[in-house]
Amino acid sequence: MPKPKIDIYTKMGCGYCSRAKRLLDSKGAEYSELDITMGGPNKAAMLDRAPNARTVPQIFIGETHVGGSDELASLERDGKLDAMLTA
Repeated sequence: MPKPKIDIYTKMGCGYCSRAKRLLDSKGAEYSELDITMGGPNKAAMLDRAPNARTVPQIFIGETHVGGSDELASLERDGKLDAMLTA
């Protein structure tokens, strides 16, 4: 079964983005990092997917909008992240 596609929208110099990427890296998860530092099409795509998002990172696992770094860490604490990464 293929692993779900993971997208993480980030900005340069964002500590929360780095924290989220470290967690995903520790899980061996492959993800696409989409930089929105200068706005542009990646930011527009992020807002299409999460219209109320105003901060980064914004993380999507498959079609599920996880939210930011805190939400990703919460999934890990609750033992739910591994299942999402292999679903």
